Amino acid sequence: MSRFIQRNPVWSVIIAVAVAALVWLVVAPWPEGLEAAIGRKRIFLNALFNGITLGALYFLVASGFTLIFGLMKNVNLAHGSLYLLGGYIGYEFAEATGSWLGAFVVVFIIVALIGIVLQYVVFRRMEGEDLRQTLVTIGISIVLADLMLWRWGSHSYQILTPDFLSGPVTLPLITAIRGEGELVYLTFPAVRIAILVASIALGVLMWLALNRTRVGMLIRAGVDDREMLAASGVRIQYVFILVFAFGAGLAGIAGIVGGTFQSVSAGEDMRFLLASLVVVIVGGMGSIFGAALGAVLIGLAEQLGSVYAPTYSVVLTFLIMALVLAFRPQGLLGR
Repeated sequence: MSRFIQRNPVWSVIIAVAVAALVWLVVAPWPEGLEAAIGRKRIFLNALFNGITLGALYFLVASGFTLIFGLMKNVNLAHGSLYLLGGYIGYEFAEATGSWLGAFVVVFIIVALIGIVLQYVVFRRMEGEDLRQTLVTIGISIVLADLMLWRWGSHSYQILTPDFLSGPVTLPLITAIRGEGELVYLTFPAVRIAILVASIALGVLMWLALNRTRVGMLIRAGVDDREMLAASGVRIQYVFILVFAFGAGLAGIAGIVGGTFQSVSAGEDMRFLLASLVVVIVGGMGSIFGAALGAVLIGLAEQLGSVYAPTYSVVLTFLIMALVLAFRPQGLLGR
């Protein structure tokens, strides 16, 4: 972070001012009935937290994508299909067994195995051939989309929230002060808070694994100089298969998360593939914290835009990407 501040003082000031304004909007109590230019505080806070939790979902999808695309240089445009497949399988398992947590384990294993097959059959034979990888994975995504449409149709499926996470929780954030001095606090779905906390923990663990463990050292060394690492006796192909499996498994469990507080339906694969691409471009390829920052920015742009500028909400997402590409092409935290 200190290096980013030293290299980008202007961006650091802009981010600091934005964070300070955001903190003021969240903490400052607004009298009931006071209309501001951006709307009531309750609406703003709900849009803010919806954007952050949507960013947590985008991070779960994009973190696997940044491992596969940013670190391993494998162009996997079937990543969105893995997300949707994980959501469908999670729905079927949760409906059959009633176990929401168990669905995460089952889906991670199944989708990770599919990732191993993709790495061993497809990407191992096309190392360094970006165009072939792009075309082949587009074909795979079309086939998977048709198979899922044949099996589950065009209906939307909602994965039921477990009992211990159902209902709202009261957050220590004042949304208004009523005439008699009564404080009104914000309530928010407990499942979204749990998903946000889990996403933060996962991001920290992934960063530690890549930067503080021997396996992470091997992954980074294999990306920088695969031939030299292979010559030292390390079976780099096995390491990359492990990384690909983990990234695919993350996409699968993100499908369960998306199906829990939104829904899973045909067409969601392309939406989340596009979101992953935008997040990786904004945050920086190969950077876990960059993926987290990009995911939060895109999530906030979508949700705040849908509340305050619904006509231009989609434009805001691509405007952020265009500004990053114009002024910092490697991404906000990319190298």
